[in-house]
Amino acid sequence: MKPFVLLATRAEDGPADEEYELFLRYTGLAEHELRRVRLEAEPMPELDLDELSGILVGGGPFNASDPAERKSPVQRRVEAEFQALLDRVVPADFPFLGACYGVGTVGAHQGAVIDRTYPEPISIVPVTLTDAGRADPVFAGIPDTFDAFVGHKEAVRALPPHLTLLASSPDCPVQAFRCGRNVYATQFHPELDVAGITTRIHAYADFGYFAADELDLTLAAVRRTPVTAASRMLRAFAERFAR
Repeated sequence: MKPFVLLATRAEDGPADEEYELFLRYTGLAEHELRRVRLEAEPMPELDLDELSGILVGGGPFNASDPAERKSPVQRRVEAEFQALLDRVVPADFPFLGACYGVGTVGAHQGAVIDRTYPEPISIVPVTLTDAGRADPVFAGIPDTFDAFVGHKEAVRALPPHLTLLASSPDCPVQAFRCGRNVYATQFHPELDVAGITTRIHAYADFGYFAADELDLTLAAVRRTPVTAASRMLRAFAERFAR
């Protein structure tokens, strides 16, 4: 099988390693079937799409809506690399699934309006599939409404008409969308479980996702109910596009 590649941007080793393990677990891929590239540590290598089954993107600290003067040199490099990659991925309709940072990469590339209108605190939210989402094979077997982990400062406020809305939540109208037939982006985190999001809560406690005195409340918010359905889309994506 041609491998998939995971493009990651987390600088902290603990959350970065755990993210990779979670993608392995929920896609069902072995390590040799999912190559990891840590973009915060090295430039994006040349990716030969003919030699890959697909591309996965994890979450991270970068926000497309950050003012230009506040973006670090690494963030500017990573954004430029994603723009160049998507210049090839989108015309080829090459299998691509971006989790959380997928909104900032695919959305920005495709002209979506991304700003701070619809943030969601770190929590569990009900996500509801649209008619297109219910018909999409990557969401096959997932309930029409399912719980998912979220936590983001920015989101899509306006989706261009050529992109297909797949899912929404009560406080965030765009939870997932598709470009063409094979390029996907989610605002929620399909790769997370309770242990994984707990690790991130502790690792990013000073990153402005919650106030200093809200740590216990945030931990309680992600433990209030089991989250099991969202991750199914990762295995569906891997099985659909493996070649």
